[in-house]
Amino acid sequence: MKSTFLAWITRMPLIKRWALMHSFREENISEHSHMVAVIAHLICSVSNEYFGTSLNADRAASLALFHEISETKLQDLNSKTKYQTPEFTRQFKILEHIAETECVNTLPEKLRRIYAPLIIQDSTDAEYRKIVKYADIISAYIKTLEEQRFNNDEFAHVRQTMHSKVAEICQKDPAVKMVVDTFISSCICSLDELTGIDRNNVNNRE
Repeated sequence: MKSTFLAWITRMPLIKRWALMHSFREENISEHSHMVAVIAHLICSVSNEYFGTSLNADRAASLALFHEISETKLQDLNSKTKYQTPEFTRQFKILEHIAETECVNTLPEKLRRIYAPLIIQDSTDAEYRKIVKYADIISAYIKTLEEQRFNNDEFAHVRQTMHSKVAEICQKDPAVKMVVDTFISSCICSLDELTGIDRNNVNNRE
């Protein structure tokens, strides 16, 4: 059989995030998913090395890569609309489940059992789904910081909202707090500033 699975993945760069907002730099769900995967991997690695857990960082990263795949069929829906009422949210979650199932069913039959637990959100492990959600929030927060760095006031209110969400998840998970405290501030540095930070870190090790 021929499969359209990879073809749907190649359409991820066509789906814009923040579509109703003026952005200094546009972001698509492929870029976003990659960033979420990196952050999820970091959270697990920090948790394992500093807080004694035994999480599978590769598993978390894989889940993150696929966590927006339903949007290849449904587009990106802004959160204000998606969560406007409990009933609307429930119905949209049903649509997401249908889209995720359709994506899995495009695969050859023997591959479906491998990818279903990665793609169909209801089938993913709750612990790793939570980690991906934390990483998703951090990724969105970084985006708001980037936009405001270039004086885009369109994101001012969103930044406040995301800052509160980040503070909340930092209280829930010490690994998340360590990731935020260690990595986030440099994400809005200039190239020269980044180079200076790296040089100082090298000098401090010597």
